This record gives sequence, structure tokens and C-alpha cells, in this order.
Amino acid sequence: MPAPELDRLDRRILQHLQADARISNLDLAAAIGLSPTPCARRVKRLEESGLIRGHVTLLDQQQLGLTLTAFISISMDRHTPDRFDAFEEAVRDYPEVIECNVVTGQNSDYLVQAVVPDMTYYERFLLGKLTRIPGVTGVHSSFVLRRVVQRTALPLEHTARET
Repeated sequence: MPAPELDRLDRRILQHLQADARISNLDLAAAIGLSPTPCARRVKRLEESGLIRGHVTLLDQQQLGLTLTAFISISMDRHTPDRFDAFEEAVRDYPEVIECNVVTGQNSDYLVQAVVPDMTYYERFLLGKLTRIPGVTGVHSSFVLRRVVQRTALPLEHTARET
């Protein structure tokens, strides 16, 4: 199903849900100025279209003892579909990897974000998993010292589709 056209009310619904996915339909409807039934229909339409992909709970990384975040640039030996497929299949299975992107404009092919308890664990992860994936020829790691901005909400005021 194609993504729906978004009007002002849809954007307000999305803003509220990004801030608090557990908001009740009654509270959401009141916040955007709709009655509950049309509000629920709009949310359902946004979910069915795939625009709302799911609902998550955000956890406190530090309280869980996951104190080290690494950004890892990965270079591959060959730029072939089989090499890329094998790499991507492998990193999907690593729970430490919270994001992996194919990138351009750098001396690397992938940028991986990994979260681990400490540097000792990171060394085992790097040497025991990442560098053992066939085709990986280069790894450059950078570590987060302090997080300045962390958002999960997308900037809805910049979306192109509007009715």
C-alpha cells in the first residue's frame, strides 16, 4: 500500500505517537482535537500503510551496563553482490549491531553502530566476529565519549507529502 497523503491532523498524530507510543487513543484524540473514533481510524490507516512501522520501548543503555558505543567503518575487498550479501547476513545476526548502513563518500563500504558493555567485550566482538566475515579487509573504530543529541522522532515538518 502506498504511503498516505498527510494532512495537519495526521502530522499531529505522528508527532504525539513519536513522543509517546503508549498514549491512549482517548488522550491522543483530545490532544489533536478529534473524537476518538476518527482518531483511531487515522492511526489504523497510518499503520496499515506502513508509515507507522511499529511501536517500541526505549531502554536506558547505561543502566543496562552497555556503556560503550562504537561506530565502525568497514571496508570490503570486492564490491560484489555476494560479498555484500554475506556481510549483511552476518551482521543481522549480531545483537551488538544496532544499525548498519552502506555508505558512500568515505574510505569504507559500511558504517556499523554497535553497543557493548566495555572495551574488552568490544575487542572480542571485533576480532571474533566482524573481522572474520569473508571479505572484510579494513576496520576503523570510533567510540562515543558523550552523546550530545539522541532522537528517535523524525522531523515531520520536512516531509514532502501533504494534502
